[in-house]
Amino acid sequence: MSRFIAMTPKFIVGFLVLFAIGVMLCGVFLRYVMLPITDWIDIDPINFFWVEEVGELALTWLVMIGAALGVAENSHFALNVFTHKLSERAQRIMATFNQLLIAGFGGLVAWICYKLTMLNITLLSPALELSLGLFYVSATVGGILMVFHACNNARRLHLPGQSVQQAGGH
Repeated sequence: MSRFIAMTPKFIVGFLVLFAIGVMLCGVFLRYVMLPITDWIDIDPINFFWVEEVGELALTWLVMIGAALGVAENSHFALNVFTHKLSERAQRIMATFNQLLIAGFGGLVAWICYKLTMLNITLLSPALELSLGLFYVSATVGGILMVFHACNNARRLHLPGQSVQQAGGH
């Protein structure tokens, strides 16, 4: 069951990638194929302005959940210039500090975007009249996931038998 829970964000990101691609392809089809056809037949054009809003919403969720997955898998860019010359204990301290900085950043993002969600929840998007809070709640969720994963990474750094490279770095 825990493996299923761990894989859920990856499935969500994969679905969002495919969904965003499908929405954008639909928009291209409606704009460049159907619009000339409706002009030629002289009927009202098909409304495709919803494509931009749905695509932007999918992209915001994709980016924020993807960023949290990057934190979970330690796949973000890291430059180890001198840390490899430090003792094992000093490397663990530096890696823990790095993970706590990431957790702090995720917490800050979650808090600020929660406030923005509450501020914009009553505003509506022009085409679909979706709440603009949906865009900011993605960053709130992503920030919370970043905090969770960064704290988990920091905890794993201090498990017996784990090297710093396995638990908290590249």
